[in-house]
Amino acid sequence: MNLNPAALMKIISAKNVFDQNHPKLKNYFAAVKEKGIQEGSVIQIKITNPNDEPMLANIKVQQSDLELLTELAEMLK
Repeated sequence: MNLNPAALMKIISAKNVFDQNHPKLKNYFAAVKEKGIQEGSVIQIKITNPNDEPMLANIKVQQSDLELLTELAEMLK
């Protein structure tokens, strides 16, 4: 995968701002990483926009999902 160094720096900068804006989320992900996500685990996402009904989705984790999450985590270190 070719990644433009300028684009990578932009992503890293955005990640740093995100971490500053949401410091508890980083700690949450650290706790999840420590405990681990296993195949068969369920990841649930809920988004509630102002004045709107909540939108909910979930996935049952597969081995290929774990591989993707590992690669993404390595990229964002």
